Amino acid sequence: MEVLLIRHGLTAGNLQKRYAGRTDEPLCSQGFADTRKAGRFPAVAKVVVSPMLRARQTASLLFPEAEQRVARDLREMDFGAFEGKTADEMASDAAYRAWVAGNCLDDCPGGEGVAGFSARVSSAFDQAVRQSLSSQEDPLIVVAHGGTLMAIMDKYATPRREYWQWHVPALSGWRARLDRGTWETCPRLTAYARLEVTGL
Repeated sequence: MEVLLIRHGLTAGNLQKRYAGRTDEPLCSQGFADTRKAGRFPAVAKVVVSPMLRARQTASLLFPEAEQRVARDLREMDFGAFEGKTADEMASDAAYRAWVAGNCLDDCPGGEGVAGFSARVSSAFDQAVRQSLSSQEDPLIVVAHGGTLMAIMDKYATPRREYWQWHVPALSGWRARLDRGTWETCPRLTAYARLEVTGL
């Protein structure tokens, strides 16, 4: 089965380089314009989406005829006390400096860390895969967030990479394949390649 993992279009927070996880912001005007320019793919019947508005808007623009299957746990990481702020704004924040010194992997104060976030996302993705396999859907298309895609690829993609090497910009993602017969015993995404939405 083919798997397409797509990051949503730009938001104001993205343009301002703010940590935007639990903040449910819409696409900005550039995000709408870029997503419309990327094209429409009406032949797609179903898309798995994060519940966040920016992901649902992106999916609606790209796949206007598709049923959206919302997967709550595919939402972006909760950055806790860092939410809505930029790195420059927190330059003198000791908690933020400590988090960065730990390669941004530890729990954010009042929020999530990479380990817990990745476990949440991976479980939700596994459920989406199983549902698609049961319904014999192909491809499985997921529209979510940068961190969400990183967590999925870090957990399931082979050959492996470092967590942060899975980062992609808006309206980009990953195309991969999974083996229907072995997902239950050996869940893997293979033959992966960078995906640009215009190249669907």
